[in-house]
Amino acid sequence: MKTIDSIPTSKIQRASKLVSTGAKIGVNYIKYYGDKITKTEEEAKARLNENNAGDIYDGLKQLKGSALKVAQMLSMEKSILPQAYVEKFSLSQFSVPPLSPALVTKTFKKYFGKNPNEIYDSFDSVSVNAASIGQVHKAEKDGKKLAVKIQYPGVAESIASDLSLVKPIAIKMFNIRGKDSDKYFKEVENKLVEETNYILEVEQSRTIVEACKHIPNLKFPNYYPELSSDRIISMDWMQGVHLSEFVYKDEEVANKLGQALWDFYMFQIHKLQKVHADPHPGNFLISPKNELIVIDFGCMKTIPDDFYIPYFELAKKENIANPEYFEQKLFELEILREDDSKEELIFFRAMFHEMLSLFTQPFNQETFDFSDEVFFGKISDLGAKYAKSTELKNMNGNRGSKHFIYINRTFFGLYNLMHDLKAKNIKINNFNTY
Repeated sequence: MKTIDSIPTSKIQRASKLVSTGAKIGVNYIKYYGDKITKTEEEAKARLNENNAGDIYDGLKQLKGSALKVAQMLSMEKSILPQAYVEKFSLSQFSVPPLSPALVTKTFKKYFGKNPNEIYDSFDSVSVNAASIGQVHKAEKDGKKLAVKIQYPGVAESIASDLSLVKPIAIKMFNIRGKDSDKYFKEVENKLVEETNYILEVEQSRTIVEACKHIPNLKFPNYYPELSSDRIISMDWMQGVHLSEFVYKDEEVANKLGQALWDFYMFQIHKLQKVHADPHPGNFLISPKNELIVIDFGCMKTIPDDFYIPYFELAKKENIANPEYFEQKLFELEILREDDSKEELIFFRAMFHEMLSLFTQPFNQETFDFSDEVFFGKISDLGAKYAKSTELKNMNGNRGSKHFIYINRTFFGLYNLMHDLKAKNIKINNFNTY
């Protein structure tokens, strides 16, 4: 893969890159209008989506940082984005151009004050994995094989300006209106700032590892604070394949991995009220012994009681079936608003009743089959239904607590991983046994 010798770091440089990407999109629309003459609307739109997704991703992967991280987040919204975008943006999870060896050494010296070979017994300057915020290198120290994660230059400093550039796109995509809409963008900005603080990540990693190490079939690397800094993390090199490369062959193995993954998330959510909020395949490995390895704790979300309690009360079947109680919880979670019109109250009450009735099904059973294509087909159809809803587009999409952003992301990501594993007979409340 071609390496990168420099990354645009100033606001002007990064904005210019997005402007040039916008120009390419303009050309794609010209092609689209031409295609409509000779092709069906479906064929023309498919080509437009493919061209736009490719050009947007090509621009973002040069910028890296929070702009690329937003693409990674959107790749998990399979029911909102066209498939072409999902496929392209998914590459941001673990397949982007890495920094060149020369830039790696320069970056390392800037962050640590020394060259890599002055710190480790051996260090491979060619990256083995590059993603949105940093890339990973193999190293060795005192006989231990290490994974060294290096943050890209300028990422932390460009978060606010990057988000201001992608904000208009997000507002349009999610139909966000109203004076208090900034709370959603501030939530994303704060989380991205945390993700660039590698000292915090090492601290969070060690805390979660200690709290969850008792869960069967789950493994974690050790972290080395003395070999880490605010922009560099050193941890054990973990042998395994990415979860995305898992090939379903053995039902027993799939169920074992699925149960470990589910228990890991339920234990964090219900026992710790702090959760690994970045459940994409690039953050998990499968060991040669078919154990699940968790390798990244940069994005952790604390769940406060005033959100946790009503959120999970609405996961209960009997509460969804109680109209007065259901509406009360929707107000507590800011899904319904005091300034809603009568039409908005009726629409969103019905919309969330339909969504929660479906999405919470696993929580109302002792065991659940996450390989069920019918269940996931219904989720996809429901997402498509509201994505196309002209009624919804004419209403204020600015609703729901800011905590929904990362909690919903967590559950959508978790459900998708469980489905990809084809995990069956998963014991929903198994975490209570630990």
